[in-house]
Formats: sequence, C-alpha cells, structure tokens
Amino acid sequence: MTKKPNIAVIAGGDSSEFFVSVKSGANVLAAVDTQKFTPWLVQMHGQDWNVMQGENKIAPVDKSDFSFTINGEKTAFDYAYITIHGTPGENGVLQGYFDLLNIPYSSCDVHSSSLTFNKWFCNNYLRSFGITMARSIKISKGEKINSAEIIENLGLPLFVKPNAGGSSFGITKVKSEDKLIEAVEKSWEESSEALIEEFIDGAEFTCGLVKTGGKKIVFPVTEVIPKNEFFDYEAKYTPGATAEITPARLPEDLYEQCQQLSSEIYDLCQCSGIVRIDFILKDKKFYFLEANTTPGMTATSFIPQQINAMGITLQEVITKVIEDKLGTHQ
Repeated sequence: MTKKPNIAVIAGGDSSEFFVSVKSGANVLAAVDTQKFTPWLVQMHGQDWNVMQGENKIAPVDKSDFSFTINGEKTAFDYAYITIHGTPGENGVLQGYFDLLNIPYSSCDVHSSSLTFNKWFCNNYLRSFGITMARSIKISKGEKINSAEIIENLGLPLFVKPNAGGSSFGITKVKSEDKLIEAVEKSWEESSEALIEEFIDGAEFTCGLVKTGGKKIVFPVTEVIPKNEFFDYEAKYTPGATAEITPARLPEDLYEQCQQLSSEIYDLCQCSGIVRIDFILKDKKFYFLEANTTPGMTATSFIPQQINAMGITLQEVITKVIEDKLGTHQ
C-alpha cells in the first residue's frame, strides 16, 4: 500500500489576521481529500509552531526539517498548504523557508509573494504594464506628513491603508484634512509604511483564479456591496454586513473583462496557487485594488463561494493545487 503524503495545512501567523487565518485553515483542512492525503493542522505564532488537533497542541514542529514526533514516531511533512494571511505566510518569508527545505507549497513563490504583499511596489510594477489604478503616495513611519499637499494632489475623500497588510485592518476613509494624520498613524500600527490613495467612486468586484498543471481556472466574478461605507473588517466578517453576489450582475463584456484582467495580473505577477484579485469599477473601467495570494478560505469567504458557483467542490480545487506541486497532477 502506497503511503499517503502528509499535508500540513498552516494557519495563524503574526498579523492582525491571525483569527481569520485559523478559520481559513480549519476550512481547508476539512476540504483535503483524506483518500489521497493525510492532512495535519499546523498553527504558527512567532516561534511557536505546533501540530494541532482541534484547539489542542499535540506536538511541536521541528523547524530544522519541518517535522514532528509523537510517541517516538517522527512524521515529516511532504507538502505545505499555506493559509496564513499576512506575515510570514503571504509576504514570501515562509516560502523561502520551504524552498530551503525543498518542501513544495500551495502559494506563490518568494518573489511573487513579496511583490504582491507590498502594495506600493506591486502598484508601480503593474502600472508599467498599463494596469489602471488609483493614484497614491507612500509615507514611511516617522516621516513628516504634509496634509495640505497630499489633499491638493489626491483630493478628498481618500483612503489610507497599510502598505503591507490585509483584511482591511488599519484602513481609514478620510473625508477631512484634520483626520489625515490620525489615519496615517493608525495604518502605521499595521505596517511601517502607509499608502494614501485617491478615492475611486465605483462598485467593488473580486475574481479568484488558479493555475494548475498548466491549465488556468478563472472563477466567477463576485459583486461586493458593503452596507458600511467601504469593505472594512466588519463588512468582511460580520454576517449580513455585506451583500455578496456571485456571479456578479455585470454585462457580459464587462464580466469577461474582469476575468481577463484578473488572469493578466496573475501572469504579470507570476502567481501560483489560488489568488484573488480585487477591483473598483467606475465608468466601465476596472481599477486594480490588490492581489491576495493567500486569500480568505473560510466557509463564507469569496473563493469558496466562487468555487461553489462553478458547480465544483473546494475539495476538487484543493486536490488540484496539492497534486500540481507534488508532481502527481494527472
């Protein structure tokens, strides 16, 4: 009997998104095909890495080779499915660790992860290829903030967000000059750099996709209608706070344009695994917001919704992602 590969589903991390990641990890763990693989949940927080059974720690992870030992029996992981949102799972740090150990993983590589996680670098890179997006400026922690000059350049209202972060932590919609400095300082709590963007008054859409075995699957587009002023943390994770319509109510040409643009950005950033691209639509033009290379995978997250709308299962997609990097994709 052939031994089933041991799959580490990794959750947690060191950002404000820890608890969201834990929920994503639990949902992915449940979707791993146990006929083909042996899944284990690994929770990381700082240097504390543990194999979990529910909420209980059953063994520490040996970081020298990414293995664990129970009752004297050592188990080595054959594959890492990363569901950490934020550092160290979305910014390339964990990917570098697995590259050193020659362990395949589910997400983008070091280069692609670090590029997409840094919104300023990613924006300027994609802008050079003609991708449309809001104008923005970056302010590093401790740098002097000239509110009047910023507003003269970008107007009001505007958005202030951490340059590296997710789940809308640290984001503020600024409507008056006297609130700008406070908003920048709030974003500095999440990242050492703040991104200040002009406000694009439009509707929000998001599209997930994955490339496995040389074949790209572009998921249906989701229309995002927050009841709050924008898609903040509360709107993302509070039941009933946002209407999410999949497939989006768009004319066929715009629907296809959103999917095509998502595919183009995926390729330009040399992405791998499941990625979600967010946009604002204004005057029939899609403005790029960000690329999420370890997108939310909770039961109510966009990606599982989009997969479900395609008439396929999360298990089928997760299997394709795992088999692709394990070299067993059929």
